[in-house]
Amino acid sequence: MAASDTETAQQQIDEIEALSSIYGEDWCVVDEDEKIYCIKINDCLDQPKWTLCLQVILPPGYPTAEPPIYQLNAPWLRGQDYMELANSLEEIYVQNLGESILYLWVEKIREVLIEKAQSSDPEPDIKKTSEEVDEEDGDYFPLDYERIQKDPIQMLNYITSESQEVDEELPSIHHGNPVTDRRSTFQAHLAPVVTPRQVSR
Repeated sequence: MAASDTETAQQQIDEIEALSSIYGEDWCVVDEDEKIYCIKINDCLDQPKWTLCLQVILPPGYPTAEPPIYQLNAPWLRGQDYMELANSLEEIYVQNLGESILYLWVEKIREVLIEKAQSSDPEPDIKKTSEEVDEEDGDYFPLDYERIQKDPIQMLNYITSESQEVDEELPSIHHGNPVTDRRSTFQAHLAPVVTPRQVSR
């Protein structure tokens, strides 16, 4: 057992050294003791349009028995784009069980970014997107926000009367599996909503 653990630890060390050598400044050690690493990936253009940060945690059983824990960080990455990329990474893991896969993951992500840069997808414009969201929010909540903010009881009456006006179903809430990282526990909660009233409820 100890020999196997030593072999696994050596595989991790060899892989990290190789990745550090290949990716240079784009490779970052977040926490060496906890085996947390991050790599900045872009679309290889002179002036990259699409970038993404891949953060990984290597559990003790990686690569022989456990997959790396990963997080994809990019302001533009959400919805279908996120699901497709996550599925691709998991497929690579399944196809290469027991092997070091971080290089394959990085190059798959780069391939996706290059495809986006070469396609007709518009450049990510996070500022524009957030402004559009703000404008939409303003359309939804234009009236008495300041007035009801001043008086909590009045706010409660306002919300209660609104919920009585329309008999709207409270959306179901889905709870993700808790994830513990360095003595902090995180859990995602998701509820599909279609109206501003459902959000407030």
